[in-house]
This record gives sequence, C-alpha cells and structure tokens, in this order.
Amino acid sequence: MSKRVVITGLGTVTGLGVGIDALWGGLLEQRRAVSPIRAFDAGGFACSLGCELPEDFKVSQFVPKTYRKATKVMARDTEIAVASADLAARDAGLFTRGNAGEGQAVTYAPERVGAHIGAGLIAAELNELTSALVNAKGDDGKFDYHKWGREGMGHLTPLWLLKYLPNMLACHVTIVHDAQGPSNTITCNEPSGLLSIGESLRVIQRGQADMCFCGGADSKMNPMGFLREVYSGRLTTTMNDNPSQAVRPFDAQASGAVPGEGGGIVTLESEETAKARNASVYACVLGFGASQTVNPGKRNLFPDEHGRGMVSAMSAALREATISHDAIDLIVAFGCGHPDYDKAEHAALCSIFSDRLAAIPVVAVRPFIGNCGAGGSAIDLCVAAKAIKEQTFPPSINRDHPLPGMLGNAPARQSDIRHVLVCTTGLGGQNAALVLGRA
Repeated sequence: MSKRVVITGLGTVTGLGVGIDALWGGLLEQRRAVSPIRAFDAGGFACSLGCELPEDFKVSQFVPKTYRKATKVMARDTEIAVASADLAARDAGLFTRGNAGEGQAVTYAPERVGAHIGAGLIAAELNELTSALVNAKGDDGKFDYHKWGREGMGHLTPLWLLKYLPNMLACHVTIVHDAQGPSNTITCNEPSGLLSIGESLRVIQRGQADMCFCGGADSKMNPMGFLREVYSGRLTTTMNDNPSQAVRPFDAQASGAVPGEGGGIVTLESEETAKARNASVYACVLGFGASQTVNPGKRNLFPDEHGRGMVSAMSAALREATISHDAIDLIVAFGCGHPDYDKAEHAALCSIFSDRLAAIPVVAVRPFIGNCGAGGSAIDLCVAAKAIKEQTFPPSINRDHPLPGMLGNAPARQSDIRHVLVCTTGLGGQNAALVLGRA
C-alpha cells in the first residue's frame, strides 16, 4: 500500500448551510443550528430540539436537468449525499458526467472512480405509510401482520423500497457522476462516514481507483427517525428552553445529545494523479484505524467507561501514519454531549495523550449542528481538512466545566497545524480514527 492519498474536495450540507464555506464560517462565528424542530410537532417528546437544514435546500439544484425526475424517489438522506457529492466535485475542480458541460472531457475514466458512502437506518415518511397501515387493521381495530402482508403493503407507492434502501445514497451518486469503480455502503451508525472514507483510502492505496467519493449522510428529522433517537436514551431532556447551550461536549454538566441532519462527502485522490492535474490539496490522509467496543453490560449501546475500543482505533491510525501522539496538533472528536459517551471518549484520549491532552485543542462540532448520525464523522473530517488548509483551530464552545485535563471554551485562532486526529464512536460500539497531515 505505497500510494499516498490526498483530499482535494469537500462537500457539506448542515444546519449551518450548504457548502464547506457556510459550515466553516458558521463555526468561526460560533453560530448554533440547534433550535425547536420545525418539520413536525415534537412537543410530545421529552426532547423537542434538533438541527435542521436550511428551508431553501433543494436537491434539484445539485443534479443535471436530465436527472431531476429521479429526485422524486430520493429520501432526505440521499438528497443530502447527492448534494454533498456535487459540492465536493466542484470544490475539487473535478469534471464528471454530473457536472461537465457539453464537450467537456471528464477528469477520470469512469472505471477509475469509486464511491463509498455511509448511511443510517433511513426512516420512512409517515404520509407514505398511512394509507398502507389503515388497510392492515384486523377486526379488533389493531394492526394485523397477516393483513399487512395480504393487503396493507399493496397500498405502498410504487418504487417505495427503492427510496429507503441504505445503498441508495451511493447508488444515486454513482449514477449521477458515472462512477463505475468499487462502490460500497457502510451502515454502522455515527462512524459510518469515517469508515467509508477509510474504505476509499484502501481502494486507492491498492490501485483499484484513482478517485473516490466518500463520506456519509443521514437525517433524524422526521417522527420515526427522531423516535429511534429518543429510544436510544442519548438525548438531552432538560435543555428545551436553552437550545444554544443544549449540547455540552466534554463538560461536567453535559446532559445529552441533540439529533440533526446533514452530511459530508470528500473527494479522495491518489496524490500522483492529483498532482498530474495540478489539483489543490486540503490534506494528506496518513493513517486509518477501526475497532469494535465490547460492552455487554450495556449491550454496546454505550461504550465501556475506559474507552478501550476507541484507544485501539486511534492507536492503529497513529501507527499507520508513523507518528506519535506528540505530533498531533488538533483533535476533532465525537463529543456528542452525553455523559457516558463523553467520559469514555475522554478516558480514551487521556490514555493516548496523557498529560499532553491539556495542551491540545479538542474540537466537537455537535454543539453547532447536532448529531448527524452516519454523516457526522464525515463532517468532522471535512472540518479537520479545512482547519489544516486554513491553519486555524475551530472554536470550542459550551464547555464551561471541562472534564479533567481538557481545555475549556476557546475562540477560533490561527496556529501551526501539522497533523489532526479525527476520532469517533457511536451507537453499537463501532469506532474509527483517521490522521490527516498537512499537504
């Protein structure tokens, strides 16, 4: 695996806006997208907060005119992925079938372009299920599985399943951009985006592709998706009247997470081919690691208190990067704001960095844009790559009472940034870590 891999394009869609500049600008200005949910009445839930996309977001703006009809069978998650991929390609100066003008040659042969995109459990829209569900009631007025199979399902709209399969994110991206190389979908909750970037990294290192679209997208902003987050037991239930302070990562008074929607797609390229086309590079991908937390006492719904699985992933990424923890200048962490998750991640960081952790900025973007599920860790990576490019630490907020040995609140500031560690964990216990280096 001798090929070096670089990041050349960033595409993000978050509550702070569309595009990496909107996200980055929002972070620097310390704007929060956390607010009472608009999409549905969440007043009956103990948590009524979320982070929604701007109301004027329309996926039709990010696909060719010839493909706009297909947007009718895109779930919200797919829309976010398709828009993010288009933004990443344009940011990288790449021409594909999706954005090339008439007579414009594509940058890479289709068979040398891959796509690996993380997805969550896509929630069906209630209005699409209603007509089917009302036809699946038994004589007692209750839901009947047998009647659902015989009659109810027949009232689902045609192509219903094609809207909600998790591989539809990568499917539409590959069709739009004619990516005929290796493709895969990873569904491991929050780490899915970072795991997918690691998959693309390996594909390019093996010489199976020259460029890949990779990252993740997810939306929890509908009743079914939100309900699953409620059942996870990770949401704050005490901050409905104080949205701007609701998510408090690595803070002793943290009370829980807030769900959101968003995604990040990056374009990874072989350094050799990126140089050949004179591409602008955000950062080099130096090392990747993944692991699984084992915490049977809590059925892997929460990490073990020592963060041992996270330590394994971070250590693997540092080993592949052939650097020690002393070379890390910035950490972009999961930091979801739930005490159990934050304390486990804090323990893992202390295990890796020891006393030096007190001198390293540990940034978490979830106070700004919420927990974007499978898209969250990919957004983290985009922030890390932008930080290296701009040589700027993003701000840390809502950390008035930092956990022991960690820095508290800090504004954005210029700094010499050589290496960044991006790390994440998630529901189910999967962990991932990636080391970026300055180009």
